[in-house]
Amino acid sequence: MATSIFLSHPFSPLLSKNHRIPSPKQTIAIAYHSTNKPTTKTPFLPLPTSFFPFPSNPRKEFWPISVGRTQTDEKDEILVVGEDSAEFELSKQKISSWVYFAGILGVVLYVLNVVWIDNSTGFGKSFIDSVSSISDSPEIVMLSLTLIFALVHSGLASLRDKGEELIGERAFRVLFAGVSLPLAVSTIVYFINHRYDGVQLWQLNSVAGIHELVWISNFVSFFFLYPSTFNLLEVAAVDKPKMHLWETGIMRITRHPQLVGQVIWCLAHTLWIGNSVAVAASVGLIGHHLFGAWNGDRRLAIRYGEAFEVVKNRTSVIPFAAILDGRQKLPEDYYKEFIRLPYLSITALTLGAYFLHPIMQAASYRLHW
Repeated sequence: MATSIFLSHPFSPLLSKNHRIPSPKQTIAIAYHSTNKPTTKTPFLPLPTSFFPFPSNPRKEFWPISVGRTQTDEKDEILVVGEDSAEFELSKQKISSWVYFAGILGVVLYVLNVVWIDNSTGFGKSFIDSVSSISDSPEIVMLSLTLIFALVHSGLASLRDKGEELIGERAFRVLFAGVSLPLAVSTIVYFINHRYDGVQLWQLNSVAGIHELVWISNFVSFFFLYPSTFNLLEVAAVDKPKMHLWETGIMRITRHPQLVGQVIWCLAHTLWIGNSVAVAASVGLIGHHLFGAWNGDRRLAIRYGEAFEVVKNRTSVIPFAAILDGRQKLPEDYYKEFIRLPYLSITALTLGAYFLHPIMQAASYRLHW
């Protein structure tokens, strides 16, 4: 599933007075108490809650402060540690920042087209031809393209701390996007052009209800985007990029929504297409996101220390697991964390992408990758 980027809005009048969200400056705070005084005791279950255990070496001190509660019961408060997902305050926006964003977006798309997509000037077709020379099997080529993207994308992500120290946050973001974006485009285009190659394993398109199941699954999968994709200005390096510790919204359901969304998307497309190329693409993408989940936890543990451990203890990788076993306490007005502009944007853009599938496919076919 290609990463989509959307705006967000808090709709603050909808939030109750007992549903307060911390500012980014409060992300290292935590408290669990039954009195008016904060305490550093955290009565969370000692059992591991991640499927990716690793030693952590926290670098930040841990200071308890009260920043808001998720239940109205005064005797049993669990306070927010991380940031509010999909938050966007219109009053804090600058017109100049969005003008810069529009300009940067235009320049990026132009350069991407000239340097990579356009067959007469770009290197995209040569790259695809080089990878395709490895094997005549479209499954092998599909897996190879996914592996190359995964190595570059996750590799650069792992080097983020050192890279930002050397060249700065904005410069590293430009490097990260400048290398990852062309590889992502190549992988997506190859999948579109070769998705019906390979060996047909099953054919369920004519089975009643399959189209509706696949459509709904694809639609739902885009609601599991990682909240950082909503920060358009940080993605474009207009604002200084940050590594966020999210806790609300989709993070209450699963700590790794991008992984869950990718799995849903892959299963739906593989069910519909039903051939070996779709299986190869799904294996590669899901494998990459499994590694990304482990690597993401590792990086957040290094960056946020004990604050991340608290968030990890009351969230889960498997959707709803932390809610069902009582580690995640949902506020009464939890649904309001989704009544925000990014999810309205996802709805509109996902529907638009569905109806624009023929145009997207035609554009991909013209590249002959």
